Amino acid sequence: MQNEKNIIPADGLVGLKNNFGGDLMSGFMVALLALPLSLGIASASDFPNPLLGVLTAIIGGLIVSLFMGGKLTIKGPAAGLIVIVAGSVSAFGGGETGWKLTLGAIVVAAFFQILFGLLKLGKLSDFFPLSVVQGMLVSIGLIIISKQLHVLCGVNPVDVTGKPMVAPLHLLVALPTTFNHLISNSVAISSMIVGLVSLLFVFGWPMLKFPLLKRIPLPLIVLVVAIPFGMILGLSQENKQLVKVGNFWSMLGFHVSFDGFSQTGVFIQYVILFAVIGSLETLLTAKAIDMLDPYKRKTDFNRDLIAVGAGNALAGVLGGLPMISEVARSSANVNNGGKTRWANFFHGLFLLVFVALLSGVIEMIPKAALAALLIGVGIKLAHPKEFARTLKIGRDQFAVFLITIFFTLYEDLLVGIASGIILELVLHLINGASLKSLFSPSIKVSEEGSNLLLKVSGTPVFTNFIGLKKRLENLPKARQVSLD
Repeated sequence: MQNEKNIIPADGLVGLKNNFGGDLMSGFMVALLALPLSLGIASASDFPNPLLGVLTAIIGGLIVSLFMGGKLTIKGPAAGLIVIVAGSVSAFGGGETGWKLTLGAIVVAAFFQILFGLLKLGKLSDFFPLSVVQGMLVSIGLIIISKQLHVLCGVNPVDVTGKPMVAPLHLLVALPTTFNHLISNSVAISSMIVGLVSLLFVFGWPMLKFPLLKRIPLPLIVLVVAIPFGMILGLSQENKQLVKVGNFWSMLGFHVSFDGFSQTGVFIQYVILFAVIGSLETLLTAKAIDMLDPYKRKTDFNRDLIAVGAGNALAGVLGGLPMISEVARSSANVNNGGKTRWANFFHGLFLLVFVALLSGVIEMIPKAALAALLIGVGIKLAHPKEFARTLKIGRDQFAVFLITIFFTLYEDLLVGIASGIILELVLHLINGASLKSLFSPSIKVSEEGSNLLLKVSGTPVFTNFIGLKKRLENLPKARQVSLD
């Protein structure tokens, strides 16, 4: 009799029936993780209501889960897109106008994501060099930290025009002003204390040696500590240090505006960023979760892009943030025993219950606690070990990594990624690659007895890896292949 552990869980309604209990529990645990993160991501993105982040997660769970290309990924707003969303809101004028015009860019980008899937461009994630992708993620981490340190101290930094500050270098330069603000402001001091205590749990809780306790979602622990602590220290809605959400149902409506077309350059820039970076993060997460799947199932990347694009179109029309396949929540789904797409569905269902029935509790959450959670995410992305790991690969790749970070912080993500790719190409040419071999290496397949020999001449690099990978995938199955 076949071992039960080797039986791949059924999909559809049969999968719902067979795995109901496990997927329901995993969905509940993931929802506890997703709620505070979604609130924090929406606030950090300068959207007018933190519940708009939860709205995106609800759409990702209740709707996108039904036709996505993977089985275990959780769809929702992500810290990795904070930089783009906040930048877009600011570029379109800030406030409610900036939010509505950003929604228009999100919706148009969503249709490009659907087109990417229909054209079977899911494979394009293999085009981006690893050092560029890693540099992009580290940059995002640094930008998150630069903004949330201010929020931790009870300050939402604004520029000279009164718009929320989003440029990372400006945010870092403004830190001394925020710290000086603490000296004469008791509310800011109280906020900082709540934030520091929350940070203590963010970094200390994972170090516990008790496996049972570590299974409790960290954001839930932070909120359980921060809410009463904030009440004791006098944080309130009046001093604007608690999350303000209002009624979920009254928030719903058609908020999108396409008037951003009139600002052609800005509109095109953010449509490209939402479409390309959102798709890239979705595909990279799906690849990572496929490696964690105990049943070794593979995501249909093109179908996943179509599903995420459709979800983003709906979220954008209703006012929500863009969604991707989110890595932390997807990993938690695997670790909590989720087996089918229904775990994602239940995560969305529980979030809907939370925001519909518990808005009063949500409005007791200190903003500093959400900032602490996001700082934790930022430090994971920009951890010093990422610098050491890239340097270990080689000085060339470390240079690509650093140049991506520098231009992302100095200009924006699009310029940062482009500069990293250009430097990578220049380094290959300096190291002896011919211009022709960069895009079309010579690949020959020959028989060696019962085995195959695949010989690659020229320079196998990121620009021609897609062709090499396709050739490998088209080789006959059940044959041993030697790669020269």
